Amino acid sequence: MSDRVLEEIAALKDDDWALREDAATLLGEFCDPRAVGPLLEVLHDEDRAVRDAATGALRKIGLSAVPALIVALQDPNGNVQEIAVAVLKDLPDPRVVDPLIGCLANRNWIVRMHAAKGLGLAGDPRAIAHLVSLLTDEVKAVRADATEALVRIGRPALDGLLAALRHDAWILRLHACEALGKIGAEEAVEPLCRAMLKDRDTAVRQDAAKALGDLGNPMALDALTAVLTDLDVRPFAVEALGRLKDLRAVETLIDVVTGKGRPVNARKVAACGSESGELEIEEMEVQVFAISGLAELGDDRAIEPLIRALKDTRLRAAAAAALGEMGIRVAAPLLAAMKTETDSNILFHARAIMSAVGWRPAVTMKEGR
Repeated sequence: MSDRVLEEIAALKDDDWALREDAATLLGEFCDPRAVGPLLEVLHDEDRAVRDAATGALRKIGLSAVPALIVALQDPNGNVQEIAVAVLKDLPDPRVVDPLIGCLANRNWIVRMHAAKGLGLAGDPRAIAHLVSLLTDEVKAVRADATEALVRIGRPALDGLLAALRHDAWILRLHACEALGKIGAEEAVEPLCRAMLKDRDTAVRQDAAKALGDLGNPMALDALTAVLTDLDVRPFAVEALGRLKDLRAVETLIDVVTGKGRPVNARKVAACGSESGELEIEEMEVQVFAISGLAELGDDRAIEPLIRALKDTRLRAAAAAALGEMGIRVAAPLLAAMKTETDSNILFHARAIMSAVGWRPAVTMKEGR
């Protein structure tokens, strides 16, 4: 085996790119640490297939390649830096944490992105402050991976993220909301409620509402109800209310579906098919979210309003789907409501609902048959 390793290392310099690729692949199978240096040299190869084979080989060699890969992070060739950090990020070795933190300042956004992923996988609290700072990165993909890394680190990141909610940069506050919602800590409920109600930036208020939905904590009920007058946040707040699993939200969601308490300044959008030339498209979205929330909560009080919503062409499909999710208990009130219905479209959806909930007409036997 020793001779074979040396043979394949020599083959890495063959003029035939296919032979170089095969040699790199085999060295990965051998997992011999002596191949690390030569494989790193191959990362400069002009042929992508050869570089990819060398990358795969270094991944298989694993921890033995860590010191050399750390050195490769300083290689003048940007492609080599990208490959080195991409391999290092997946290796469970505490030696990679500090080098990955250093990569967060790299001019190459791909290097920053991989480094953020790796720090999330490592879960080391030393990276928290650096990752929070990366939430203002100019590249969206980097910000997204930094956010996910903080979520992976979890509760140790709470202090840094809560402080970020008070930062001047709106983009930092926005990603902090997202991360706090995914971490799921109760300590974030009150700060997120405050951000949803008072933040000066619309996107931050919206993301705070979404985060409260992710948390699903009933303590957010009052704030989510109060913010329904904010037209920009209203859809997100209604969706979050349905995710709280709190039956106190049922009446509020029913009011949204039936149009009760609709903001007088609700915006209308020009649309085809409306006699007035305008439809409340935005409020329709809100009502659909409320219908979905009622389906999740599954309270009997929602059955009659959802049946009435079948008469609204904009809400019919959502209402039918919600009733179908609520099970056989909707059958009796739906049958009663359909006795006088003449609209074939509504009757079509009613039959689909009855089928979805498992209702079947009773079999009757006539005399003589």
